[in-house]
Amino acid sequence: MQVLQSWFSPAFPVGGFSYSHGLEWAVEAGQVHDAGSLQAWIVDLLEHGAGHTDAVLLAQSRHATDPVPMAELAEALAPSAERHLESVAQGAAFARTVSTVWNITVPPMPYPVAVGHASRQLGLPLVPVLTLSVQAFAANIVSAGVRLIPLGQTDGQRITASLLPLCASVASRAAAATAEDIGGSAVRADLASMLHETQYTRLYRS
Repeated sequence: MQVLQSWFSPAFPVGGFSYSHGLEWAVEAGQVHDAGSLQAWIVDLLEHGAGHTDAVLLAQSRHATDPVPMAELAEALAPSAERHLESVAQGAAFARTVSTVWNITVPPMPYPVAVGHASRQLGLPLVPVLTLSVQAFAANIVSAGVRLIPLGQTDGQRITASLLPLCASVASRAAAATAEDIGGSAVRADLASMLHETQYTRLYRS
């Protein structure tokens, strides 16, 4: 667990703080404007969007001796240039750090696949890896929302706490999933990530 706490800490150098996953556009457009709408947005991401898809990709990569097919699928599933950048850049940063610190070989690949491949090499248990990964994903979106809406830190922590059972459920489902379960439909979030590419004023890279 100490390894996982390190990997999914905000201090781990993957640059997650640079990405809002399209939330920045959604806030500017008024689709997300308070704690309730932020929580609803993240629930959709977890149940139907990248929260679910990335968790299944991670689980399948944890099982696979060859992560390349999952890496190629993860790239193909990116709905926009910025979401592709978000996954690939964080994955490359994660791979570089874990390869150096934990003396394993993880090539640059999309973030969930890199985490799955690294956890396989270290023999880390799947469900805790998935649970902490999903929680970290949700927490990063909450953090972006706190800055963008803006919200107080206490509101942000309330949202994070309320999402914990769902994060555990997403992780549990992903652990039992097959490759056929990869995919989802979070249309508003996907459109937000595309529209963010041409947003005039931006704090985030996605």
